[in-house]
Amino acid sequence: MYQSFIGLEVHIHLLTKTKVFCRCRSAFGDEPNTNVCPVCMGYPGVLPTLNLEAMRMGCIVARALNCTIPERTWFERKQYFYPDMTKNYQISQFASPLGQRGCLELEGSGADGKPIKKKVRIKECHLEEDAGKMIHTGTVSLLDYNRAGVSLLEIVTEPDMETGEEAEFFIQQLRRMVRYLGVCDGNMEEGSLRADANVSINLPGQGLGKKVEIKNLNSSRFVRLGLNYEIRRQAEILDGGRTVVQETRLWNENRDETAPMRQKENAQDYRYFPEPDLPVFCPDPAFLASVDKALVELPPARLKRLMAEYALTEEQAGLICDEKTSADYFEAAVRAAVAALPPEKALSQKDAADRIAKWILSDIKHLLHKEGLAGLDSFTLSPSRLASLVVMQAQGRLTGKLAKQTLERAVVEDKDPELIVREHHWEQITDPVLIAETARKVLAQEGATAGELQGLGNEDEKRRKTLFAYLVGKVLAATGGRADPKTAGEEIEKLLGTTAQP
Repeated sequence: MYQSFIGLEVHIHLLTKTKVFCRCRSAFGDEPNTNVCPVCMGYPGVLPTLNLEAMRMGCIVARALNCTIPERTWFERKQYFYPDMTKNYQISQFASPLGQRGCLELEGSGADGKPIKKKVRIKECHLEEDAGKMIHTGTVSLLDYNRAGVSLLEIVTEPDMETGEEAEFFIQQLRRMVRYLGVCDGNMEEGSLRADANVSINLPGQGLGKKVEIKNLNSSRFVRLGLNYEIRRQAEILDGGRTVVQETRLWNENRDETAPMRQKENAQDYRYFPEPDLPVFCPDPAFLASVDKALVELPPARLKRLMAEYALTEEQAGLICDEKTSADYFEAAVRAAVAALPPEKALSQKDAADRIAKWILSDIKHLLHKEGLAGLDSFTLSPSRLASLVVMQAQGRLTGKLAKQTLERAVVEDKDPELIVREHHWEQITDPVLIAETARKVLAQEGATAGELQGLGNEDEKRRKTLFAYLVGKVLAATGGRADPKTAGEEIEKLLGTTAQP
């Protein structure tokens, strides 16, 4: 039985409008090789200039990961030759990264259903420029330098994780965090968040083994699968009396295995030295204040607060907190629903929260999927309009069926639910006199059913409930679904002189 040691290097594209050391546009999907200039292409004699917004975003992430921001931080040249880095060095940070010695608390369940509760130490967060992109087609390799120079923050953990499930959970929590902070879209398919995973195994108590790196994993699932495969592979090597080779490998998603890429480099292989064209950065109080101001309540804390403050279940709170936009939408809708009525008639916060959570997690979720929308930030129904719908239903002014129809029309027509209900005369009928009049007409038309219901004994309870529900449904149909079902049932009982409600 071996002990596993897993550390991650997670790279995130910061959402800056321009690249980190030049003014070229930073955007995914543009025409290849259009967002380039002499600086990011490494022409002789050009001078880089630090994008202050990239530094600020990097420090926001560092703060959220409980890192220390040093009084002085600077950049180095990392020397290497790759076809997608034209100048054969990368401007990065080595000796004094912008974030140092932090941690991220993990608490939840992994893909295997087993509980995860672990503190993962963050070694550092450092800012650097990304390389370009290579596209391989048959025997030809194409180069797109649009990505070269894009603001890239690398988050390096200590080897504190032991399974692929823990590493996957870490990636998922980090992705949610940076999306909450608004510094990265977390789109792993587009490469704006990707990971390199380092793993070694050894006998318990013997410390780290020979480290193998799995490069460029672009999904949290591949992180889990690649690491678990590599742990098994290394165990088979050691069991056979052989030695694990320190190397860099790639994950082959088609064959579900890792494959050799190159020998693993050490820090000295890159021959770091201070970048002579960029001054030392010393964050002043105003800069640090702007960083602290940008911090938000992060998902784990918000989940616990929503459970305590709104009496949501853990599942409800977890789904609502998955995106900051949905959590913000939920809380805004609850506030609007509670404030919509005078204090003596107001919904309780708990009741409003329960109703709104159910709408968001069922009908609204379905509408988002139907409209092809990623989240509530692009949803046409505002929180106040949802609150209006919830209040009308809570007051008994709308049946459940008509509330759903109102929701759909409010989204399609971009109108206030109150206006839609008035236009279509959908407000629920609760007047017993009007409902009794409709019930008389229904019973006259359904004489045979009414007669059978009156003649049934107590032993035919199931049949009684079936016939009763049928008659109530006829009353609802006769009023266009507007009659209050409970009142309709009560009036039918009075007219038939029988108790038959389910």
